[in-house]
Amino acid sequence: MDIRVLKYFLAVAREQSFSVAAQRLFLSQPTLSRQLSELEDELGKPLFIRSNKGVTLTDEGMMLRKRAEEIVELVEKTEQELKQSSDNISGTVYIGAGETYAVKLIADTARELRADYPEIQYSFFSADGTSVLERLDKGLLDFGLVFQQADRSKYESIEIPLHDIWGVLMRRDGPLAQKKAVSLKDISGQELLIPRQPNHSTMLSDLIAEKAPSSHIAAEYNLIYNASVMVREGMGCAITLDKLINVSGDSELCFIPFDPPMEAVCHFIWKRYPVFTKAASTFLEKFKSVLERYRT
Repeated sequence: MDIRVLKYFLAVAREQSFSVAAQRLFLSQPTLSRQLSELEDELGKPLFIRSNKGVTLTDEGMMLRKRAEEIVELVEKTEQELKQSSDNISGTVYIGAGETYAVKLIADTARELRADYPEIQYSFFSADGTSVLERLDKGLLDFGLVFQQADRSKYESIEIPLHDIWGVLMRRDGPLAQKKAVSLKDISGQELLIPRQPNHSTMLSDLIAEKAPSSHIAAEYNLIYNASVMVREGMGCAITLDKLINVSGDSELCFIPFDPPMEAVCHFIWKRYPVFTKAASTFLEKFKSVLERYRT
């Protein structure tokens, strides 16, 4: 299976058209069609459903698309690492993280490194902890920022001293908006939006069922900005972490923490026995020094 042909396949899957993909790739359409027909013959499976309306993927095509994206990304990452000069520290550091204020530590580290190593760049992948771990395992990320305690047999882990606080994002004209803190009992009967992460949504669903059984989970979300728009439009209140949405000034929204307090502890992780680039090693060294300042 040729990397070049996988890139052709991904172009057709993205454009949903052989002719448009051929233009993007600077190929003739017959050449592109022949290459992908040979790929289908090699795999013994049809990858495309061809019609007058365009091209869609078969089940096998959708499976290949996911794997092809990972393969191409890993190959490009490896090529970039091997091409880096041995005389200077440059290249890209790949970091995955969920939505958390602890990203501030990563930003502080990157900012401080910029003066001495301006050629280091960063690629951020935002997703839930499960997706971050998957990409870390496949070598697509150097580091991850996750809420769950990572398997210490597979990963090195540092607990982040900046803890996120759980609470409720709501409209300022809501019935609970004047409170300094709310309990789960207070939100009983409310329409709720909760984060769609295996560890978070399960925990929150269990707590809500126990403490606020008359509440209704109206929606799950994975990006708090989108959820904040739903809250502003009156769809309900969002259970989320503090400092992720700006509620200062003339914002229509406010954040009320839970009482008793509920904290979310974040961990900065990387694979055991990693083969780091110079850029990633330099980032980790600086990150640890930045972390020490937060602890003192």
